[in-house]
Amino acid sequence: MEVEFTDNKELESGETIKEKVEADTEMKSWLVNYVGEKTQPENGDVTVEMIVETMATEFPEFLMAVAEENWVRGYHQALEDVTEGERIAREASTETSEPSETETSD
Repeated sequence: MEVEFTDNKELESGETIKEKVEADTEMKSWLVNYVGEKTQPENGDVTVEMIVETMATEFPEFLMAVAEENWVRGYHQALEDVTEGERIAREASTETSEPSETETSD
C-alpha cells in the first residue's frame, strides 16, 4: 500500500500537525525516539507531522483504519446535519404559511 503526500498549501491543516510531541507516556517516548532516529530533525524536535509521515511509510494500514473511521463519522454527522436542517426548514416554512390569528378571526 502506497501513501502519497502532496504539498498543496490549500490542503494544509491546523497548527497541531506542526506541534512538537512531548514524550509524556511510555508509548509516546518510544514513538518519539523511533521517529527521531528515522528523521534526524536538525533541532531534535519530533513533530506530529513527522510521526504521521513515518506511520504512513511504515504502517499505512493503521493510518488507513483511522482515516476510514474518521470519514465514516464525518459522513454520519453530515447526514445528521442535513436531516436537522431539513426539519428546521420545514418548521420555518410551516410557521410562515400558517395564517395569523387576526386573519382567521373574521
